[in-house]
Amino acid sequence: MTHFLRLDRATVTPEVERPDPSLVLAGDPVHTTWLHEERGTLYAGMWQTTPGTWKVDYSEWEYVHILSGVSILTEEGGAAHTLAAGDSFLIRPGFKGTWECVETTLKDFVILE
Repeated sequence: MTHFLRLDRATVTPEVERPDPSLVLAGDPVHTTWLHEERGTLYAGMWQTTPGTWKVDYSEWEYVHILSGVSILTEEGGAAHTLAAGDSFLIRPGFKGTWECVETTLKDFVILE
């Protein structure tokens, strides 16, 4: 087993889904996930979404690096954060708010539950 893993969408079969309709505030967002690693409570891969807005509620840690597109992440009662290619950020457990995809967005992610 190698201890190196390249995140390459061509090497993984994607999972395609939509958010629960009760969470969607605008549009018809479609999420595509390429899960490259799953080890217990750690997940890593790539995720893409098409335009729309939906509610989010994080119970886990997530590190994100935006590869392309534009999205706006708004914390309930807080600031709106415009995210674009090159941006990296951490979402902490307890974050509640909305994710608005303005332009189809692709990100790398690492989640720890």
